[in-house]
Amino acid sequence: MDIANKTVLITGANRGIGRALVDEILRRGAARVYAGTRTPMQHHDERVSPIWLDVTSSAEIRQAADEIDTLDILINNAGVAIPDDLSDTDIIERHLAVNLLGGLRMSLAFLPHLERSKGSVVNTLSLAAIAPLPVVPAYSISKAAAHSMTQTLRMFVAHQGVTDHGVFLGPVDTEMTRGFDIPKTSPALAAAGVLDGLERGEEDIFPDPASEPAAQGWRIGIAKVLEGQFAALMPETVAVTV
Repeated sequence: MDIANKTVLITGANRGIGRALVDEILRRGAARVYAGTRTPMQHHDERVSPIWLDVTSSAEIRQAADEIDTLDILINNAGVAIPDDLSDTDIIERHLAVNLLGGLRMSLAFLPHLERSKGSVVNTLSLAAIAPLPVVPAYSISKAAAHSMTQTLRMFVAHQGVTDHGVFLGPVDTEMTRGFDIPKTSPALAAAGVLDGLERGEEDIFPDPASEPAAQGWRIGIAKVLEGQFAALMPETVAVTV
């Protein structure tokens, strides 16, 4: 997947990694970037088209899918991370609504666009999808679920010519990690790593110095082996319809 001359939609595009992805995609020569956001956003580059988009709203997702006539890359980046102790299931449900179902609904809504372009879905995950962080257990649960969704959707859309990529980010210096006194990667470096992995065609992208050491072990590990074995059972005639 070469970014140049492509049309890209990014959710959660107004700050942090999302904003850095917008800038890096433009630097790589994209033709159009749709920046999904729940707050007003301005950008100096005329190739950027901000769109009001709450990924928990089925109506707003449908409206966006109707307004955008062509799409090559969908980046499901919108996310929420709230410290908790598992005592409040409402917090868990909020994480699942954004981090899991938001990405799934977006992927399904834009699948016809991506099937026409033989495009890609990119889901922003986390190392917490592989092993939970105790300070954000609801976030960890939701990212693990989003990882499973990514693997599952990957099996279903492969025969439709669409690729599905998971991004396993380590700590990035954004508002979400402001309270954590740990080494962090800059959003710009993380965004560049995400797009490098996409352009290399990596299904599982480990884009930053904290996550990269886990890449080789993950790709030869039993979880990835089983994913490949189970995917081989997928009938070629089965396709996702929306």
